[in-house]
Amino acid sequence: MPIADRIRLSLMMFLNYVIWGSWYVTLGAYLTITLKFTGTETGAVFGTTALACMISPFFIGLIADRFFASERVLAALHLLGAVLLFFVTKATSFGAVYALMFAYCLCYFPTIALTNSLTLQHLKDTGRDFPLIRVFGTLGWIAIGVTIGRLGVETSTVPFLLAAGASVVMSIFSLTLPHTPPPSKDQSVTLRRILGLDALVMLKRPSFAVFAVASILACIPLTFYFSFTNAYLNSLHVPNAAGKMALGQASEVVMMILMPFILRRVTVRSILIMGLLAWSVRYLLLAYGNPGSDIWMFYVAILLHGICYDFFFMTGQLYTDREAPANLRSAAQGLITFLTYGVGMLIGSLISGRAVDYFSHTVGTEVTRNWQAFWASSAVSAFVILLLIAIFFRSRAKIVSPNVASESLAT
Repeated sequence: MPIADRIRLSLMMFLNYVIWGSWYVTLGAYLTITLKFTGTETGAVFGTTALACMISPFFIGLIADRFFASERVLAALHLLGAVLLFFVTKATSFGAVYALMFAYCLCYFPTIALTNSLTLQHLKDTGRDFPLIRVFGTLGWIAIGVTIGRLGVETSTVPFLLAAGASVVMSIFSLTLPHTPPPSKDQSVTLRRILGLDALVMLKRPSFAVFAVASILACIPLTFYFSFTNAYLNSLHVPNAAGKMALGQASEVVMMILMPFILRRVTVRSILIMGLLAWSVRYLLLAYGNPGSDIWMFYVAILLHGICYDFFFMTGQLYTDREAPANLRSAAQGLITFLTYGVGMLIGSLISGRAVDYFSHTVGTEVTRNWQAFWASSAVSAFVILLLIAIFFRSRAKIVSPNVASESLAT
């Protein structure tokens, strides 16, 4: 690949995740602190991201993959997204914010799959080159998180305006990307293929069925962290909370580098258990930390993100690829993405919001939240899922390579 194309694709990833990182981390703080939304309302707004993830496969499969060049679709989606983000800054009611965020998420989340597919179509050695380009997305998330934290604008509309500005830049920049015609222009499309339903046959295997259920459940405590950690830290007046939370993505980069070594030596079952144990420990640290002498607990909780995320979600994607027959690998990834980022995240967003309200007490106009109980309940839920994996997930498989041939469905 020409170095110019590599630079353009890396910058594309950087900008695409700058946009997401601008508003996602601080959304809960803005809604609960500035707009005074309830936990249930805040959770519902976060649920728009999951709904978009459930709907975006239809968009990609029916439109983007069949009729238009990827770079043009990206340009159009980000330009429309910039307009919607601007209007979000003017909305104050729950109904208006929910509708605008849902419309925006329908524009943004297809761009994740589009940037991935666009990049993969221009790489000769995807296993070697894709991670080196995709990592710029994580670096973009870190950069914007640190910037927002240092500006001290986490509870204002500034993050949305930064995301809108970055969207305009991304829209223009997308038109300079390597031309990528629709990859499935002449292929037939079916609902089963779009949703990955062909991979449902894999659920006949007990271990994979347990893994699929556990993956959905694991998204519940995951959304507790993403939806309310920034709001929690800001309520305690932790300085530069968004910047501190960006350390989690830094730890993710480190773990991505270490994962090939870990996967060759440790079974999938053990990695999943360690990942869920890290989730439980993280939530206990959030529950009992404070911005004073025990602020180190917050730092450790954030730095555990690499283990929490990669040990469960990245391992899960590789395990799914390992277990799927060659003709079902794409369908299997589609299915597990739909179950986790769609179904699981939606359930988690709604439950986390209700949990915040459950652990809140209102006197007049003042709302007091029992954050310690909220995070403790998250720790317990993660530990229960750990027990589910430990008891029922019997596979002793290791992942030597993401391209290892899968076992027969009859085994």
